[in-house]
Amino acid sequence: MSAPRPTRRTMLKAAGGLTVAAGLGAGTILATSVAASAADDGFGLHIIERNEDDPRMWYYRFQTDAIGWAPAVNVLLPSDYHTSGRTYPVLYLLHGGNQDFIAFDRLGIRDWTAGKPLIVVMPDGGKAGWYSNPVSSNTGPRNWESFHLNQLVPWIDANFRTYAEFAGRAVAGFSMGGFGALKYTAKYYGHFASVSSHSGPASVRRDSGLVVHWANVSSAAVDLAGGTIYGAPAWDEARVTADNPMENLERYRGKRIFLVAGTSPSPDPFDYANETQVLAGQREFRAALDKANIPFTAYEDPGGHMVRPDRMIEDLDGIIAHLKKA
Repeated sequence: MSAPRPTRRTMLKAAGGLTVAAGLGAGTILATSVAASAADDGFGLHIIERNEDDPRMWYYRFQTDAIGWAPAVNVLLPSDYHTSGRTYPVLYLLHGGNQDFIAFDRLGIRDWTAGKPLIVVMPDGGKAGWYSNPVSSNTGPRNWESFHLNQLVPWIDANFRTYAEFAGRAVAGFSMGGFGALKYTAKYYGHFASVSSHSGPASVRRDSGLVVHWANVSSAAVDLAGGTIYGAPAWDEARVTADNPMENLERYRGKRIFLVAGTSPSPDPFDYANETQVLAGQREFRAALDKANIPFTAYEDPGGHMVRPDRMIEDLDGIIAHLKKA
């Protein structure tokens, strides 16, 4: 069982210097990262809450112009981080819809990673943010893509001993987060050497664009006060194409790909419909990868729309084996 969520305390600015790495845009990769005794502001992120007391799970909440409220992140450190002096690969782990940055802590990420040489970054992504900058918002900025890729990634590399390069980064997620992982890997081509989608949709145009419609409806109801991710009634077609794994196959070539979907009906009718769409989309995506001679690992497991701890642990081991070694 994972430990409870860390308590929060007022921000304490660390004594001593901090070397801040150069800025990171959508197409630029940092070559080095600098360790710090405690994290500091930078890259458009102002820390308003933090807890660095736990030996492994460090918590931060930010003020940022990208998001109209204060998003948070948990950073899970390797067991020997404070004594080894080593540099580590990093996994960005993205939660599903109607969840938050604590989701994987509740599920057991501390136990899954105990003794493993990997930093795991678990940010807020909105209850229905879809890891996107929306076409419209009626409740202030909700630019999750900009927050994650243009602010959080370089901030992590500047404040933790990470390999700030393609070979040192992976991204994975569950459900909406699995979609986000696939999207970020293709759209930000040189950022992530490994991508994992656990019950995440991989084909957004199939079935008359059901995933696009669901992203629009859910974001309008939960995150955007009537705004939409992709536009309505007319979609921003270029945005849909840029986000759709099926239309960006070549951008997965040369990367580790790990896919999981459920096959069995769930007692929850919504859950059943959700995973049915995921399974069909992942099968379509896998067939397209096969045709393009792009290798992948994929599982179809009994059960509905849920995180499968055994597959997560297998995935974590595969990520560590694939990325640059600590």
